[in-house]
Amino acid sequence: MTEKPAAIPSTPSAEAYAEEVDRPLIPDAPEPFALLESWLEEAGETEPNDPNAAALATVDGDGVPDVRVVLVRGLSPEQGLTFFTNYQSAKGRQLDGVPQAALCFHWKSRRRQVRIRGAVCRASSEVSDTYFNQRAAQSRMAAIASDQSQPLAERSIFESRLDAVAEAYPETDFIPRPAHWGGYHLKPVQIEFWQDQKFRMHDRLQFCFINEIWSRTRLYP
Repeated sequence: MTEKPAAIPSTPSAEAYAEEVDRPLIPDAPEPFALLESWLEEAGETEPNDPNAAALATVDGDGVPDVRVVLVRGLSPEQGLTFFTNYQSAKGRQLDGVPQAALCFHWKSRRRQVRIRGAVCRASSEVSDTYFNQRAAQSRMAAIASDQSQPLAERSIFESRLDAVAEAYPETDFIPRPAHWGGYHLKPVQIEFWQDQKFRMHDRLQFCFINEIWSRTRLYP
C-alpha cells in the first residue's frame, strides 16, 4: 500500500459517517441554470470567500492539461458562464488554441460541486469594457502593467510598471481596458451537480444540451 503522509486524513469510519447529518438529494430541475444560480446563492451564505471561484481546466497545443482557479463573473442561458483574464496569459493562449474547457465549482461548506464542460469564445468588447470599468482602479492598473504568466526577474520591476501606469492615468475614473485583457464565455454542453452523501453514496444529476434541449440523467455515485 502507498505510504500516507500525516497531512492526508484517514478514511472515515462507519461510526464517523453515522454521526453526519443527512443531506437532501438534488431536485429534478427541468434545466440547470436556475439550479446553479440557487446553489451559488446558498454557497454565498456559507463559504468564507469567493463562492464564485471555480477551477478552469484547459489543454495546451500538445494536449497537456492545465488548471487554475478563476472567478466566474456572469451566468446566463444565453452566454453561459463568463470570466475575464489576460488574453496573452497561459490560459488565454490555450483557450485561443483549443476553445474547449471545463469549470468545476467546489463548495466545502455545502459539500457540493458542479462540473461544467463546453466550448469557449471571447466576450464582446462591450461586455469586457463594462466589467473592466467596474473593477477597482488598482486592479485596472495591474491589468495594464502585468505581462501575465511571463517570467518576472524580480517583483520591483512589476511595481515600477505599476507606478508608471498610475502616473499615466492620474484620473482613476478614466483607465482604458487594454486590448490584451477581456472576457470569455463558456457555453455548456454538459453540467453535472454533485451532492455529498454518507458512505460515499453521493447524489449526481447530469444535464446534457442536445439539439437545443437540456436532457437530465441521474448517475450512479
